[in-house]
Amino acid sequence: MLKIKDIPKIERPREKLEKYGPGKLSDAELLAILLRTGTKELNVLKLSQKILQKFEKEKIVDLKIDELKAIHGLGSAKACEIIACFELGKRMLKDKKSAILLSPKDVWERMEDIRGSKKEHFVVFYLDSRNQEIKREIISIGTLNESLVHPREVFESAIKNNASSIIIAHNHPSGDLEPSQADIEITKKLIHAGKILDIKINDHVIVSSYINNFKSII
Repeated sequence: MLKIKDIPKIERPREKLEKYGPGKLSDAELLAILLRTGTKELNVLKLSQKILQKFEKEKIVDLKIDELKAIHGLGSAKACEIIACFELGKRMLKDKKSAILLSPKDVWERMEDIRGSKKEHFVVFYLDSRNQEIKREIISIGTLNESLVHPREVFESAIKNNASSIIIAHNHPSGDLEPSQADIEITKKLIHAGKILDIKINDHVIVSSYINNFKSII
């Protein structure tokens, strides 16, 4: 049996999480971190895979202690830790509603607190693989230029939050939605940086305070 200590250090679940973040780990690797140890017959990764194969993914978060303890290698302590972890996650996410951003109008609606500002706000929406909003972040306030908006600031959070894609947006206080040359140049620069990092720019939307007044420039 291949033991965890026999796996290259960078491929071990805990070390992998520390280096790359939780988004890069498989379900089995995340569960292995919770379990910590396996059995004489199965290392912790194999044990995790066995658990995930035995139960449907949608149902595993609602398992009872007796169901987990029925698996060889899971005692009361490990079973309690797994159930406690899932229960905490459910409570934390209970009231969280993730907006799905697919159209410029979706972005306009999510910019309600910004679109009427007298100063330009450059905003990034970080999205998961289903186009659900992970996080919205204001990158800069003021007329757009390269000193205010740099790929480093835009993509640092994208990597940190394991975003699959992003939408960029900013408001035009004047109400005129025509993109400036700076708007176009910054968009091109960010698209290029996104291709290098394999993080797609889905759209760049200009909004104003007028009802349904928005424009995509990609």
